[in-house]
Amino acid sequence: MKTYTCKNIRNIALAGHGGSGKTSVAEGLLYKCGEIERMGRVSDGNSVCDYDPEEIKRKISLGTSLAYCQWKDVKINILDTPGQFDFAAGLYEGISAAESVVIALPAKDGVQVGTIKAYREAIKHGKATMFVVTRMEEENSNFYKCLEELKTQFGPSICPIVVPFDKYGTVESYINLLEMKAYTYDNGIPTEVPMPASENRLKGLRAAMAEAVAETDEELMMRYFENEGEDFTEAEIVKGLHDGIHKGYITPVVCCSGDTLAGIDMMLNTIIYMLPSPDETGGELCDDGSKVQYASRDTLEAKVFKTVADPFVGKLSYIKIVNGTLAAGTEVVNRTTGNLEKPGKLLSMQGKKTEDMIEAYAGDIVAATKLSANTGDTLTASGDETGFAAEKYPVPCFFKAISAKDKNDEGKISNAIKRMVEEDKTLSYDHNHETHQRILGGLGEQHLDAAISKMKAKFGVDVIVSDPIIAYRESIRKKVQAEGKHKKQSGGHGQYGHVKIEFEPCDSDALVFEEKVFGGSVPKNYFPAVEKGLVESTAHGVLAGYPVVNLKATLLDGSYHPVDSSEQAFKMAAHIAYKQGLAQAQPCLLEPICLVKVILDDASTGDIMTVINKRRGTVLGMNPSEEEQGMTELDAQMPQSEITDLATVVRQITRGLGHFTAQFDQITLNGAVIAGNMHGSVGFLYSVIVHDNAEFFHNQIQVGIVEFSGSRGHQQGKITAFVQVSVQFVLVAV
Repeated sequence: MKTYTCKNIRNIALAGHGGSGKTSVAEGLLYKCGEIERMGRVSDGNSVCDYDPEEIKRKISLGTSLAYCQWKDVKINILDTPGQFDFAAGLYEGISAAESVVIALPAKDGVQVGTIKAYREAIKHGKATMFVVTRMEEENSNFYKCLEELKTQFGPSICPIVVPFDKYGTVESYINLLEMKAYTYDNGIPTEVPMPASENRLKGLRAAMAEAVAETDEELMMRYFENEGEDFTEAEIVKGLHDGIHKGYITPVVCCSGDTLAGIDMMLNTIIYMLPSPDETGGELCDDGSKVQYASRDTLEAKVFKTVADPFVGKLSYIKIVNGTLAAGTEVVNRTTGNLEKPGKLLSMQGKKTEDMIEAYAGDIVAATKLSANTGDTLTASGDETGFAAEKYPVPCFFKAISAKDKNDEGKISNAIKRMVEEDKTLSYDHNHETHQRILGGLGEQHLDAAISKMKAKFGVDVIVSDPIIAYRESIRKKVQAEGKHKKQSGGHGQYGHVKIEFEPCDSDALVFEEKVFGGSVPKNYFPAVEKGLVESTAHGVLAGYPVVNLKATLLDGSYHPVDSSEQAFKMAAHIAYKQGLAQAQPCLLEPICLVKVILDDASTGDIMTVINKRRGTVLGMNPSEEEQGMTELDAQMPQSEITDLATVVRQITRGLGHFTAQFDQITLNGAVIAGNMHGSVGFLYSVIVHDNAEFFHNQIQVGIVEFSGSRGHQQGKITAFVQVSVQFVLVAV
């Protein structure tokens, strides 16, 4: 295919609520530009962008797909992103690779949660935005209601460019406010018709456009006010809109029908004339905080924003070229790993169809084979030290345990999931050695369901899904003394060991062992055997067999036999004393506790607090969110067992606007640390589950955050992927 320079490239991400018509619009753009011979439909499973078997089955987009079209010597790279919240990784990938985000909203439904979230992500990433009102052919479509909702939600930056003239709920013509001309469409072919009679409304929209253009330039502003609303030339309006969109002052609105192709040509014109090219943007952010401008250097600099794992083809890497030229077979350096790599073929993607490319220039998006690079990696020429900042993806918040249906597939699970985690950064996987479960994490039930279905279809691994096992702990609440005697005489060498041990609670995660033996009743050479016997015993408590923490054991007395005593005998004696002592020391079960942070809208605050209280949680505080403007951050403490389905509940209550994460706690009770750290285990705080009518102490709990690092996996609600932490166990009556 023809190669394009940076100025003649537009990279757009199609975003919006699920079912808003993004894929249909992409199909219309491709057909209008002559890239496809026949329009497909999502419902028929034959669209260009929804080609994955899972997407065809579910009739929704599950990931970002890449297609391109050529219009008036400009190449438009279309990144069709999913609208379902469970598949947010695709939205982040698409926005990170595009300069502009085109947000679709159906004319019948108006502004939805997905519309708001897409706009917020675009603004957060500093991208130009544009709205397209879709499905104008449907009955009861109402463009002007959508326009009012957009103005209410997103402010005065909303500027209509293409508007419909409708009569009795049916669109009769589409009006280009730049030209002040009306058109009707027959199979996507426009025919100019006389302007409709509703001049007042159209003049008002034109005047609003002129005012928005005037605000982009001081000279135009002076002319506008001096001449009491002077109308500008079409060229001045186009330039003003272009500059305003680039700076974020203006958000254009167009309307179209992806199925009938009405208004698609005007949408294409708006994209190529008003949306910024890569070299007009602020550049690509580096990991040191600086920015690299597109096409500002000759040396190659590119980033991998998406990878696709295929069991037959291998890994396919989607690359955004920032500087220089990328050619097939050219050796590059992976700055993230330090490895030398050589891409095989360069491919121009049209959904699942590919076309070989010899080379690609800065600003373009291509796919490459035979690269080991992962999502977020930087590719450069030798000697270039540039490293682009990696995209921050939502962390997993919904977890399930998986196991192979066929025992012969056990070895395939890890490899299959490893490939899938490389492809989807919002998936996590860990083999929990304590519970002996494989834990798969994602953003929701639908997300994991799709991942498991892909695992079977792509890699031939069928799994059984179950809830993760909660890793409880045991402890004691009372100081006691216990005696253990191991005596065995059955001929020959006997066995004899006798100990008296005091057990008491302490603030250490591991067993604390001391000795206060007087008079040599137990020789010193047997002290290590006693300690070893106790350490081995703490692996199983007396209540439910869970590991015991917060335990101190003091060897007080005992006896020995000069011939029959041995290390094994004293280990057994220590074990007997352990079982007797802990049974008398008011044993208790410890429950893992999470510090939960919920991001939500103000309207949902009361309902979320009710859910937290019903689930034995405690609200610790609320503050305006620093991450998302206009949202509230609610901090709470909840048991791990109560947050299994919290991701789904939060999404339901907040209508998809909210989400939550969980962190590890350090908790004190009345200012005093009750228990100490435990390394290399599950990674949660624990509160005591007592078996009497003890009162709650939650209102006295103070919370802080424990630093963590390394590699360890999740249980339910454990949000940060692959962490190994220092954990506090807490004696809190529940």
